[in-house]
Amino acid sequence: MDLFNVYPLVNITPAKALGAKLWDDKGQEYLDFYGGHAVISIGHSHPHYVQRLTEQLQDIGFYSNSVQIPIQRELAEKLGRVSGYEDYMLFLCNSGAEANENALKLASFHTGKKRVVAFRGAFHGRTSGTVAATDNPKIVAPFNAGHAVSFVEYDLEAVLAVLHGGDVCAVIVEPIQGVGGIIRPSDEFMRHLALLCWANDVLLIADEVQSGYGRSGKFFAHQHAGLRPDIISVAKGMGNGFPIGGILISPKLQASYGLLGTTFGGNHLACAAALAVLEVIEDEGLLAHATEIGDYLRKELEAHAGAVEIRGRGLMVGIKYDFPIKEIRDKLLTEHHIFVGNASDPTVLRLLPPLNITRAEVDRFLEALYALVPQEVRTV
Repeated sequence: MDLFNVYPLVNITPAKALGAKLWDDKGQEYLDFYGGHAVISIGHSHPHYVQRLTEQLQDIGFYSNSVQIPIQRELAEKLGRVSGYEDYMLFLCNSGAEANENALKLASFHTGKKRVVAFRGAFHGRTSGTVAATDNPKIVAPFNAGHAVSFVEYDLEAVLAVLHGGDVCAVIVEPIQGVGGIIRPSDEFMRHLALLCWANDVLLIADEVQSGYGRSGKFFAHQHAGLRPDIISVAKGMGNGFPIGGILISPKLQASYGLLGTTFGGNHLACAAALAVLEVIEDEGLLAHATEIGDYLRKELEAHAGAVEIRGRGLMVGIKYDFPIKEIRDKLLTEHHIFVGNASDPTVLRLLPPLNITRAEVDRFLEALYALVPQEVRTV
């Protein structure tokens, strides 16, 4: 049996990882400035993370959600306190797509309506409802295309026009678009969007799958705008590589048996991984560190990268040029041995390093980037 081809693969086989570094099967070292799509939040193979998972596995790795699993409550209490959402409820699943799918379903259950408002450039996942709410027709199969989804720009009047139709259950928004190119709606827009939703009996879902867990310098990126969404989806950095996702649910929504469900979600190992992440974020002050190092990185890029625009917050950074960045991205990997990302916009280089990246590692990346950007671009 062969594998079903999903992505074009680079000819590198990572065999070992520690912190922000990877080594391939030939012993070549790489700097990880992408974190496997923002998944690596506290660094590869963090000692506390390894210890937590090892100890849990020696006790019990899995049983289904038909029994008491105290570590789930431990995770919910810790996440509520660290994130500032102690009064919310937590539903655990296995991925960002699952988190968003359940968020949309819950909104539809709660309101009795079915239309979803999403934004141009959005990426919310590849399950049935989430891919329909993703602004990329190439990955939407006919089976998925029947969902009632309205795409709008970051325009409050356009949002309001759809809400006036009376059939909208939810507005789903990324506080910072990742795949879309590190696009950030303004804080003022986010605040007014929340007001529109609440005035029209529509739930606001903040997709923090990529922008959450300290990535922006606050625990959630929407907290920069000072609002509290009805549902918040999380995944990626939540488990530092162990598959886990979830939604934080406002107390105004009511739970009932069978409304949501999962077999693997919230298993013992996943919760141990998620607790380790929260413990390291707290113990090492990674929110403040992401802010400090992120500010340093963006200021350096603004001064020297010759870019059209430097986007993002914290350690979620986009570098937009007026030319395609593929060659720079490829050479960063093949010549300088640094992993970075791209976006649906071919002119944007995407940076998502571990939250404990060091200034020396940032400087190594900057030196490599500057060596590859044409001098005439950097001096404009």
